Amino acid sequence: MSKARILYVSQHLVPFLPETPMSAISRHLPQGAHDKGREIRVFMPRFGKINERRHQLHEVIRLSGMNLNVDDVDHPLIIKVASIPTARMQVYFIDNDDLFKRKAVLYDADDNLFEDSDVRAIFFIRGVLETVRKLGWAPDVIHCHGWMANLLPLYLKQNYADDPYFAKSKVICSIYDEGFEGSLDSRMSEKITFDGISADKVTTIKDPTFNNMNAIAIENADAIITASDNLDKETLAKIDAAGIPVLPFPGEEGYLADINSFYDEVLEGKVEAVEE
Repeated sequence: MSKARILYVSQHLVPFLPETPMSAISRHLPQGAHDKGREIRVFMPRFGKINERRHQLHEVIRLSGMNLNVDDVDHPLIIKVASIPTARMQVYFIDNDDLFKRKAVLYDADDNLFEDSDVRAIFFIRGVLETVRKLGWAPDVIHCHGWMANLLPLYLKQNYADDPYFAKSKVICSIYDEGFEGSLDSRMSEKITFDGISADKVTTIKDPTFNNMNAIAIENADAIITASDNLDKETLAKIDAAGIPVLPFPGEEGYLADINSFYDEVLEGKVEAVEE
């Protein structure tokens, strides 16, 4: 049987953005999977704070050029790529001038979350899925990191379930405590229904708080990893009630080995375990 193909979809990744638990895990986990013989692809948003010259980002013309309509507005999709030489790893960046050119990540100069953060998240997820289709690459596992990636399981199950590239994909969401205060735009769920997803599938994010963004991932994922050791009780209760495989917070030591074994468990023997 073939080795697993793993798609990593992450909100933050070092060295392109400052180190946090999420950005460090998102950097080292794909490398660890690659070192075990897995075939990987890695995606993140191209936030304007990322220094394109220093990290040698360049546009992939053959993948760019599509328009994604979000809330009745067309947003051109630009795909860029860069390498992490020490990891022998490429990273694909989802970009759009209106949504990601600003020289910041999530917050404006007054430390307020950008008002279009919901649109940025929707565009990011749709951009990843459409680009993977263009690559002609069918992932066995899709591993999501961060609240901006938490819509992917919903879109995959509702809009891509019958797509030959994703029909057999298993989605794992790592749930972190790296979030935001307050709520995203109150019309977020309505904007998602414009993509053909029924309203009853997005009731959880009628109020799109950070906890609810985690909850929508838990409801639609095939498996969950608790990626922080201090998640709040509400989120832990939703994870416990989900009835899907859960990997408790592995801690720093042995993290890569635990998660790689978890991939094989979730795949239920679909691919052979890769030898150490």
